[in-house]
Amino acid sequence: MKPILIIILSMFFFSGYAKETKIIVRAKAKDAKFIGSSLGGAYVIIRNKTNNAILAEGKTSGSTGNTDLIMKFPKERNAVITDNATAKFMAVIDIDEPTFVNIQVYSPYNNKQAQTTASTEIWLIPGKDILGDGVILEIPGFIIDILKPKTHQYIALKSINDKPFQIQANIVMMCGCVIEKGGIWDSDKIETKAIITKDEKRIDEITLKLVSTNLLEGDFLISQPGNYQITVYAYDSKTGNTGIDKINYVVF
Repeated sequence: MKPILIIILSMFFFSGYAKETKIIVRAKAKDAKFIGSSLGGAYVIIRNKTNNAILAEGKTSGSTGNTDLIMKFPKERNAVITDNATAKFMAVIDIDEPTFVNIQVYSPYNNKQAQTTASTEIWLIPGKDILGDGVILEIPGFIIDILKPKTHQYIALKSINDKPFQIQANIVMMCGCVIEKGGIWDSDKIETKAIITKDEKRIDEITLKLVSTNLLEGDFLISQPGNYQITVYAYDSKTGNTGIDKINYVVF
């Protein structure tokens, strides 16, 4: 057999084994919607479980999805909760044999203080795509950003003495979905408090109340200088969602 023919047959033979295999991965906030472009996406890494080699990686992109479909319609077996615009990461992986993979999702990618990791493992079979809703990984929690006071802010005691000292925090679901009074994600059903410590001793705990969409406020009195820390937490007793943010500031 001529060498050139052997090469061609060899290429044909091996190409018959390696097949493109597509898999969709999505990140969905617990009790909420999908994590996509509006929040900077969730970062997905797919690894070969045997040797830990990265087979694909990238961010989810697209919309948070159809609210009615995800949050309101009754769920039945095999019901699809996504559409063509719903955020996803599409991986195209060349494999020549069934491959056991680990799928990790880091989300929200751009909010490091709230970032959570979720993972699962699955067999990929050459040429057998996993599409539709794909693999959905759940991301629990809330994203909290303390807006007032500022991190490591120096505040003169004389400027706040005997005046309400304001705490302000922005809180959203892990998909960026809004928290509002009476809404799907009802602020009245989410316990939100600020724990205040001075020189590492707890001195107060106050309830934060909604003043506008996603924005909660509360205040307390400061009468002494010191190193202060504020921890804002959110807690939903029905879903188990929790979130935290902390800042430190100095009163002199």
